[in-house]
Amino acid sequence: MIQLQNIEKYYANKGVKSYILRHVSTTIQQGEFVSIMGPSGAGKSTLLNILGMLEEPTYGTYEFMGENVVSLNERKRIELYRNHIGFVFQAYHLIDEMTVAENIEAPLLYKKVGSAERKSRVAEMLDRFNMVAKRDLFPNQLSGGQQQLVGIARALAAQPLIILADEPTGNLQSAQALQIMELFRKLNEEENITIIQVTHSEINAGYGNRILHLLDGVISEDLQVVV
Repeated sequence: MIQLQNIEKYYANKGVKSYILRHVSTTIQQGEFVSIMGPSGAGKSTLLNILGMLEEPTYGTYEFMGENVVSLNERKRIELYRNHIGFVFQAYHLIDEMTVAENIEAPLLYKKVGSAERKSRVAEMLDRFNMVAKRDLFPNQLSGGQQQLVGIARALAAQPLIILADEPTGNLQSAQALQIMELFRKLNEEENITIIQVTHSEINAGYGNRILHLLDGVISEDLQVVV
C-alpha cells in the first residue's frame, strides 16, 4: 500500500543542510496498525505529514497504492489524499464556527459528494458515535474527548483506506484516551482500515502490530508488536 524509498527531508541555508529525515525506507501493507515513536525532534510528525501528502520530501520515492506521489501534480495529490486518507490531529482541528454535524460533513463537500449521500453519512457517523443529541452543538460546547470523537467521525465519513493520527490522545485524560485507542483497534481489526499513529505512549503503541522508532530522522528500529 505504502512504499518509502530513501526519503530525505532537509532545509538548506547558505549551503548547510539541516536534516529532519534521512534515508527513510519502509513498506506498510493494507490493514497494518503502525506506531511511529521517538524523542521530540526525531522527525515523527514530518514523516506523518509526508505520508499524508501535506509535505513533500526533498529527496526519495513515495509510492501510495502504486502511484508515485512525488511525481504527481498538486491536483492529483489532493485528489489521492481526499479519496483515501483521513487525518486525526492532537489539537482536533475542528472548525469553531461549524456545528458537530457541519464539521463531519466538511470533507464530503470537498469531495463533491451529493447532498443526500452527505446527509446519510453524517447521520450514520452521529449515530455510530452516540452524538445525535450533539449534532447542533459547537466544538467549544464539547469535552476534549467528544471533540476528538468528532474529529475521528469527520475522518471516517470520507470512507478512507488509511487513518493518519498525530498524537491522537495527547490532550485527553486517560479514560478518554483509552476510548479513542479502543476505537482505533476496532477500526483496524473489524474494518481493515490501515492506521499509522505518531505517539509518545508505549501503551498506545501496544494497540498496533508494528513500531517504527525514529532517532535523529533515521529509522533506528522496526519492531513487530508481540501480543
